[in-house]
Amino acid sequence: MDPRRDVTMTRWKLTLEYDGRPFVGWQRQDNGRSVQQTLEDAIRRFSGVEVRVHGAGRTDAGVHALAQVAHFDLEKDASALAVHGALNAHIRPWPVAVLTAEPVTDAFHARFSATGRRYLYRIVNRRAPLALDHGRAWQVARPLDAEAMDEAAQMLLGRHDFSTFRASLCQAGSPVKTLDRLRVERTGEDIRITAAARSFLHHQVRNMVGTLVLVGMGKWSAPMVRAALEARDRGRGGPTAPPDGLYFTGVTYP
Repeated sequence: MDPRRDVTMTRWKLTLEYDGRPFVGWQRQDNGRSVQQTLEDAIRRFSGVEVRVHGAGRTDAGVHALAQVAHFDLEKDASALAVHGALNAHIRPWPVAVLTAEPVTDAFHARFSATGRRYLYRIVNRRAPLALDHGRAWQVARPLDAEAMDEAAQMLLGRHDFSTFRASLCQAGSPVKTLDRLRVERTGEDIRITAAARSFLHHQVRNMVGTLVLVGMGKWSAPMVRAALEARDRGRGGPTAPPDGLYFTGVTYP
């Protein structure tokens, strides 16, 4: 008798948190350990089966996640509690946590079912070095005008050709995206920049943040940001902010 004859294929949806510093990024690569590889290794140790994990977004090396979403298919009878506990046990010691694990229908796809993605960028605006937030925020010593940054950010809202804020190695089919939200808010020395769109170009958030910091320093104005956008030329944009302060904070599904 085949012991697997009554075992059905289950699609599992995971919500994940991770510290991006030890990883080459989300996607499996030849030059180091990825978050995807770490999850796939944990699933193999738990189930004895090789699987492919699909993520909602491909974060770069050093970029963190508070609520990344992924899915995989597994032909093994297991409860949600068992999958959740086993994956967290086998992921150790890597800084990845499975926050939730739930069975979903085959129609669900972590990437292609998504209707929106959200990011947070953290800046600590002070002269003293970062002790607790080192690697988890961008320290900018020069005083920043967060209100001016927020005013300039509104120049980028809507549907545009974002070539000015697109990495040269971006593989997106088109530079045209619709930016739904870009806000800059300050609390004490902490500046938080939140961004939301259906999807983003490679390095788009980091390139927008680097440009807004020039505004905060008084080097650029809001009209200059608008002119840079309209130039559709990466050479006309500001620098790329470091990955330390970027967090993938959530995905929207229908």
